[in-house]
Amino acid sequence: MSIESREAAAALSDIEDIVRRVRQSRIYQLASLLLIMWGALVFAANIGSFLWPRTAGYIWIAVNVAGIAGSFAISAFGQARTGVRSFDGRALAALLLFFAFGLFTCWLGHFGPRELGTFWPIYFMLMYTIAGLWVGKAFVAIGLSITALTLIGYFFVGPWFEPWMAFVNGGGLMLGGLWMRRS
Repeated sequence: MSIESREAAAALSDIEDIVRRVRQSRIYQLASLLLIMWGALVFAANIGSFLWPRTAGYIWIAVNVAGIAGSFAISAFGQARTGVRSFDGRALAALLLFFAFGLFTCWLGHFGPRELGTFWPIYFMLMYTIAGLWVGKAFVAIGLSITALTLIGYFFVGPWFEPWMAFVNGGGLMLGGLWMRRS
C-alpha cells in the first residue's frame, strides 16, 4: 500500500505544525521564567528608586547584575533538564552591547530621571516586540502594551511615575510571564 502525494504533503504539514508548536512552547516556557524574574527585579527597583531617589543609580546597577546572574541560573537549570543552554556567552555579549548602546544613547540625550525611566522600558520593549515577530505574538503584545502604558505614565501620572512603572513594567513583565506559561 502506498501513500498518495497529497496525503504525504498533509502529513508533513501536520508534523511541521507540531514542531513549530513545540518550539514555541519551549521558548515561551523559558521566556516566562525570565520575564517573571526580571519583572520582580524591575518592580523592586522602581519602588526602591521612588523611596530612595538618591540611590536609584546603584539600585538599577544591582538589579541588572542580579538579573544577568539570574538569567544564567535559569539557563543552567534549563540545561540540566533539556540539555540546551539558552543563555550563553553570545547572549551575554548581546545583552552587554544592548546596554552599552542604551547608555550611549542616554549620554547623548542628557536624559533626566523621568526620561531615563521612560527610555529604558521602551528600549527593552522594542526588542521584545521585534523578537515577537519571529517567536510569538505574546512578545509583541507584551512589548506594545508596556510601551503604551509607559508613555501614558510619562505624560499623565506626575510624581507617581516610579510606582506607576513598578506596576506597568515590573508587573507587566510578571503578568506576561504568567500568560506565557499558559500559552
